[in-house]
Amino acid sequence: MSWLWRGFRPILESVLAGLIGLGAGALIMRAWGYHPWSAYVVLFKESFGSGYGLASALANATPLILTALTFAIGARAGLFIIGAEGMMYMGAMGAVALSLFKLPAGIHALLALLCAAAAGILWGLIPALLRAYRGVHEVISTIMFNWLSHFLAFYLVANVLVDPVRAEKTLSVAKTSRLPLLMRGTDLSLGIVVAGFFALLLYVFLWHTVIGYEARAAGANPHAARYGGVSPQKTVLLVFALGGAVAGLAGAVEVMGRPPTYAVYSGLTNIAGFGFDGIGVAMIGRIHPLGIIPAAVFYGGLQAGARLMQMEAGVPFEMVRAVQGAIVLALALPELTRILKVFGRRLKVRREQA
Repeated sequence: MSWLWRGFRPILESVLAGLIGLGAGALIMRAWGYHPWSAYVVLFKESFGSGYGLASALANATPLILTALTFAIGARAGLFIIGAEGMMYMGAMGAVALSLFKLPAGIHALLALLCAAAAGILWGLIPALLRAYRGVHEVISTIMFNWLSHFLAFYLVANVLVDPVRAEKTLSVAKTSRLPLLMRGTDLSLGIVVAGFFALLLYVFLWHTVIGYEARAAGANPHAARYGGVSPQKTVLLVFALGGAVAGLAGAVEVMGRPPTYAVYSGLTNIAGFGFDGIGVAMIGRIHPLGIIPAAVFYGGLQAGARLMQMEAGVPFEMVRAVQGAIVLALALPELTRILKVFGRRLKVRREQA
């Protein structure tokens, strides 16, 4: 029965953490004179109680699944990759840039996705090489590259890919490269299928291939993995490449599948933040590719219902964000605690060896 407990324990922990988060959010609202029950009814009714709300939750979840996978595959291999934000910017720029070419429908969309994935991989290449061959910690390098990507993307939006008619955004992606909508009147596109497919693909890779097993072994015990013949350099490069590819795709599906503009706005306002939100989603999903899918849908639902929670329940936007933060923090805390313990043990071993 121990294996059954191990299987259900993460689910039970997440449910308990979610209840604690909801309780904390309710206390916050109650302390400032708002009615938690009516606010939560509006939140979840508008998020998951209608076809439109569910479509909005899935649309919001699409890029989050992919950026969460970037962090999750890194964490499974013992790496703390927080560069999904910058990789996503480059992926979005790659998808827009490919729209400058005239290609047949279908092939155009596929090539745009491939271009975005390649852009994400290339952007993560230098931090990967620095980590693999110079020992530069990936947290430092990926933070630096997030800022470099931010300003480079801002320059491309304002000067290179700018729409000559509307200077506040890039050129809209070509109609032949847009992802078809799955539900009329919503912004839910085929991107959700792309995101789900890659979550499934990375699960198979990590748990059902030799290379994936080696990557997880390197994350569980790097010294034993090295003794067993696993190359740390190859593992780092592979994990960064996979993480960069899915983060680049996150940028692509956001600009190729989000009507009505299908573009990147000045200041990157419509694509900013997904990389960092993906870290929280990965924590909620226990850094497991399959767990990330429902975690992202839940997080997307919170975003979708927040607008109505503000309008119908009268809860101010700042209070809505505080409540969302309390729920997400409570859900992410169990996995965050586990990851910090693992990294703490590794740091202790390194100090003892030094």
